[in-house]
Amino acid sequence: MIYGEKLKNLRENAYLTQRNLGNILNIHHDAYAQYEREYTIIPLKHLNTLCTYFNVSLDFIFGLTSKINYPNRKQEISKELYILRIKEFRKEQNLTQKKLADVLNTTQSTLTGYECGRYIIATPFLYTICTKYNISADYLLGKIDNPKYLK
Repeated sequence: MIYGEKLKNLRENAYLTQRNLGNILNIHHDAYAQYEREYTIIPLKHLNTLCTYFNVSLDFIFGLTSKINYPNRKQEISKELYILRIKEFRKEQNLTQKKLADVLNTTQSTLTGYECGRYIIATPFLYTICTKYNISADYLLGKIDNPKYLK
Protein backbone atom coordinates (compact mmCIF):
# COMPACT_ATOMS: atom_id res chain seq x y z
CA MET A 1 0.00 0.00 0.00
CA ILE A 2 1.08 3.59 -0.32
CA TYR A 3 -0.62 5.40 2.53
CA GLY A 4 2.53 5.85 4.65
CA GLU A 5 4.12 8.53 2.52
CA LYS A 6 0.84 10.43 2.24
CA LEU A 7 0.35 10.35 6.00
CA LYS A 8 3.90 11.56 6.54
CA ASN A 9 3.41 14.44 4.08
CA LEU A 10 0.11 15.46 5.70
CA ARG A 11 1.69 15.35 9.15
CA GLU A 12 4.74 17.35 8.13
CA ASN A 13 2.68 19.93 6.21
CA ALA A 14 0.61 20.45 9.37
CA TYR A 15 3.82 20.80 11.46
CA LEU A 16 2.83 17.85 13.63
CA THR A 17 4.99 15.17 15.18
CA GLN A 18 4.37 11.45 15.25
CA ARG A 19 3.74 11.91 18.97
CA ASN A 20 0.95 14.42 18.15
CA LEU A 21 -0.75 11.92 15.85
CA GLY A 22 -0.27 9.13 18.35
CA ASN A 23 -2.12 11.29 20.87
CA ILE A 24 -4.92 11.96 18.38
CA LEU A 25 -5.30 8.21 17.81
CA ASN A 26 -4.83 7.45 21.53
CA ILE A 27 -1.89 5.15 20.77
CA HIS A 28 1.83 5.30 21.52
CA HIS A 29 3.79 7.39 19.03
CA ASP A 30 5.96 4.38 18.19
CA ALA A 31 2.85 2.54 17.02
CA TYR A 32 1.94 5.48 14.83
CA ALA A 33 5.49 5.57 13.44
CA GLN A 34 5.07 1.92 12.44
CA TYR A 35 1.94 2.84 10.47
CA GLU A 36 3.62 5.74 8.74
CA ARG A 37 6.56 3.56 7.72
CA GLU A 38 4.12 0.80 6.76
CA TYR A 39 5.92 -1.67 9.00
CA THR A 40 2.51 -2.54 10.39
CA ILE A 41 -0.86 -2.04 8.74
CA ILE A 42 -2.95 0.81 10.04
CA PRO A 43 -6.41 -0.29 11.19
CA LEU A 44 -9.21 1.25 9.18
CA LYS A 45 -10.63 3.03 12.24
CA HIS A 46 -7.31 4.88 12.73
CA LEU A 47 -6.99 5.62 9.03
CA ASN A 48 -10.50 7.04 9.00
CA THR A 49 -9.72 9.19 12.06
CA LEU A 50 -6.68 10.61 10.29
CA CYS A 51 -8.62 11.24 7.08
CA THR A 52 -11.20 13.15 9.10
CA TYR A 53 -8.52 15.08 10.99
CA PHE A 54 -6.70 16.10 7.80
CA ASN A 55 -9.94 16.49 5.79
CA VAL A 56 -8.88 14.08 3.06
CA SER A 57 -10.58 11.09 1.48
CA LEU A 58 -9.56 7.48 1.90
CA ASP A 59 -9.33 7.34 -1.89
CA PHE A 60 -6.69 10.08 -1.78
CA ILE A 61 -4.71 8.33 0.97
CA PHE A 62 -4.84 5.06 -1.00
CA GLY A 63 -3.64 6.83 -4.15
CA LEU A 64 -6.84 6.00 -6.02
CA THR A 65 -7.46 9.62 -6.96
CA SER A 66 -5.59 12.90 -6.89
CA LYS A 67 -8.76 14.59 -5.65
CA ILE A 68 -8.06 15.41 -2.01
CA ASN A 69 -11.64 15.32 -0.78
CA TYR A 70 -15.26 14.96 -1.83
CA PRO A 71 -18.04 17.45 -1.13
CA ASN A 72 -20.59 16.22 1.40
CA ARG A 73 -18.25 13.46 2.64
CA LYS A 74 -19.41 11.93 5.89
CA GLN A 75 -16.93 11.76 8.75
CA GLU A 76 -17.82 8.28 9.96
CA ILE A 77 -18.00 4.91 8.30
CA SER A 78 -21.62 3.79 7.91
CA LYS A 79 -21.90 0.17 9.02
CA GLU A 80 -25.31 -0.18 7.38
CA LEU A 81 -24.20 1.19 4.01
CA TYR A 82 -20.91 -0.70 4.18
CA ILE A 83 -22.73 -4.03 4.61
CA LEU A 84 -25.11 -3.23 1.76
CA ARG A 85 -22.43 -1.90 -0.60
CA ILE A 86 -19.89 -4.69 -0.15
CA LYS A 87 -22.60 -7.24 -1.03
CA GLU A 88 -23.82 -5.08 -3.93
CA PHE A 89 -20.28 -4.69 -5.26
CA ARG A 90 -19.65 -8.43 -5.11
CA LYS A 91 -22.86 -9.17 -6.99
CA GLU A 92 -22.14 -6.51 -9.65
CA GLN A 93 -18.78 -8.13 -10.27
CA ASN A 94 -20.35 -11.62 -10.35
CA LEU A 95 -18.15 -12.72 -7.47
CA THR A 96 -19.19 -15.33 -4.98
CA GLN A 97 -17.91 -14.94 -1.45
CA LYS A 98 -15.50 -17.77 -2.19
CA LYS A 99 -14.13 -16.08 -5.33
CA LEU A 100 -13.65 -12.75 -3.58
CA ALA A 101 -12.08 -14.47 -0.59
CA ASP A 102 -9.63 -16.13 -3.00
CA VAL A 103 -8.79 -12.74 -4.57
CA LEU A 104 -8.11 -11.39 -1.07
CA ASN A 105 -6.22 -14.52 0.00
CA THR A 106 -8.50 -15.02 2.97
CA THR A 107 -11.29 -17.35 3.98
CA GLN A 108 -14.92 -17.24 3.00
CA SER A 109 -15.86 -17.03 6.69
CA THR A 110 -13.79 -13.83 7.00
CA LEU A 111 -15.72 -12.33 4.09
CA THR A 112 -18.99 -13.48 5.66
CA GLY A 113 -17.97 -11.63 8.82
CA TYR A 114 -17.48 -8.46 6.81
CA GLU A 115 -20.76 -8.82 4.96
CA CYS A 116 -22.85 -9.45 8.07
CA GLY A 117 -21.21 -6.60 9.96
CA ARG A 118 -19.44 -8.63 12.63
CA TYR A 119 -16.35 -6.57 11.92
CA ILE A 120 -15.14 -3.94 9.50
CA ILE A 121 -13.01 -4.94 6.55
CA ALA A 122 -9.25 -5.03 7.06
CA THR A 123 -7.33 -2.16 5.48
CA PRO A 124 -5.31 -4.32 3.03
CA PHE A 125 -8.45 -6.12 1.86
CA LEU A 126 -10.24 -2.82 1.25
CA TYR A 127 -7.20 -1.50 -0.61
CA THR A 128 -7.02 -4.64 -2.78
CA ILE A 129 -10.71 -4.46 -3.70
CA CYS A 130 -10.49 -0.76 -4.53
CA THR A 131 -7.36 -1.00 -6.65
CA LYS A 132 -8.35 -4.19 -8.47
CA TYR A 133 -11.91 -3.12 -9.26
CA ASN A 134 -11.46 0.70 -9.39
CA ILE A 135 -14.14 1.27 -6.78
CA SER A 136 -14.04 4.07 -4.24
CA ALA A 137 -13.14 3.14 -0.66
CA ASP A 138 -15.15 6.13 0.53
CA TYR A 139 -18.16 4.86 -1.42
CA LEU A 140 -17.86 1.29 -0.13
CA LEU A 141 -17.69 2.54 3.45
CA GLY A 142 -20.74 4.77 3.06
CA LYS A 143 -18.83 8.02 3.39
CA ILE A 144 -19.92 9.29 -0.06
CA ASP A 145 -22.58 8.39 -2.61
CA ASN A 146 -20.61 9.44 -5.71
CA PRO A 147 -18.35 8.58 -7.39
CA LYS A 148 -18.76 4.86 -7.05
CA TYR A 149 -16.19 3.79 -9.61
CA LEU A 150 -13.04 5.84 -10.05
CA LYS A 151 -11.69 5.17 -13.55
